[in-house]
Amino acid sequence: SLGMFQHNLAQSSLKKGLNAIDITLLGLGIIIGTGIFVLTGVVAADYAGPGIMLSFILAGITCAFVALAYSELAAALPVAGSGYTYTYSTLGEIVAWLVGWGLILEYSVGSATVAVGWSAYLSGLLKSTGFHLPQALTAGPMEGGLINLPAMLIVGIITLLLIRGTKESARVNKILVFIKVAAIFIFLFLAAPSVEPANWIPVLPFGWHGVSAGTAVIFFSYIGFDCIATAAEETNNPNRDMPIGIIASLLICTLLYIAVSAVLTGVVPYSDLNNAEPVAYVLRHLGYSFGSALVGTGALCGLSTVILVFLFAQSRVFFAMSRDGLLPKSFSKVNAKTGTPVEVTLIVGTLVAIMAGLTPIHVIAEMTSAGTLFAFLCSLLGVMILRKQHPELPRPFRCPALYPMATLGIVFCGYIFSNLSVHTFMMFGGWLFVGLLIYLFYG
Repeated sequence: SLGMFQHNLAQSSLKKGLNAIDITLLGLGIIIGTGIFVLTGVVAADYAGPGIMLSFILAGITCAFVALAYSELAAALPVAGSGYTYTYSTLGEIVAWLVGWGLILEYSVGSATVAVGWSAYLSGLLKSTGFHLPQALTAGPMEGGLINLPAMLIVGIITLLLIRGTKESARVNKILVFIKVAAIFIFLFLAAPSVEPANWIPVLPFGWHGVSAGTAVIFFSYIGFDCIATAAEETNNPNRDMPIGIIASLLICTLLYIAVSAVLTGVVPYSDLNNAEPVAYVLRHLGYSFGSALVGTGALCGLSTVILVFLFAQSRVFFAMSRDGLLPKSFSKVNAKTGTPVEVTLIVGTLVAIMAGLTPIHVIAEMTSAGTLFAFLCSLLGVMILRKQHPELPRPFRCPALYPMATLGIVFCGYIFSNLSVHTFMMFGGWLFVGLLIYLFYG
């Protein structure tokens, strides 16, 4: 199967054109989003208190172990499809199919959920200007509406953008990332002077258990750095640019997350943060009403970039699975003019839009985490097996101290995985079972 990869690589019809800065921005585009704008408050209030800073550090360290091993795979096998591709070349077809199946869950449920959040932020912003969208058009049938129109529209717009080409998408992504990071800095600048260190005591009101349970939830805040590796085939010099981009984006994100959570828990007592828009809430609390509208705008941009990268990654995973004959061949047709897999992008966009239009947001953020952790565990095993079985493979980037790094990654991921809820385990098990059945009958 390695020969097959090298053949695919030589044959690759996807356009190259991304550099290290593009990769870092792609990383920031996907990583900064739901986590920082939505989850920070809830986790501080219910799980960790000011200890949320430790939760972010723990999740960040875990991702660094995974990311370095991932970078070795991304540079050695720069083929579209990330976790799925790496597993295929090391653990074989059936495990790869399950990983691909888990990634489909992560990317599609993930982008639909984010689209619903996007819609909620939009309604909130419009409300503050006195314009009210009708309930029937902003909520699915399960929440007493008809259809969530804004959520479907944003998915549609982004799908069309992705069809135009990777370089165009990367350009729009750059602008959105800039606005989103600016919103975070505006928040820090306005709120930091009002920090009362007394609010940070006790640091661990819920004990260490609260920190680790918080990590399982906060892990969403980092989800997506694995998407960065899906762009390896479209990178000019993957050996140098991939690891730089992955590590740089992780580091920048972790620092921003710690700063935001320090300010949030320092300005108001952590127990007051129990809402889905903590950043806007704290600014209102301090009397900056324009600030909360500003951050709302930043959040809209932030969530748009997440949908963009999720849809990009999802279509590339389908593309890779179809290229290996596990999905219909039409899924890997590349349009000659745009250099993008148009058909598969349209199919993915349509499915996600339907999901976003009809399902409520609390439909399973944790499922996304489970799918991701599963793919990470398989990739970490894969990178160690690949070192052993194919030492001769040219490795433009070698992970320093691979075996201890990957082993630590497996331990940390397993630990976070064990902190997920029983309900999530059952649903994830069911999803994998359905995947196995499809594999047996189609694959």
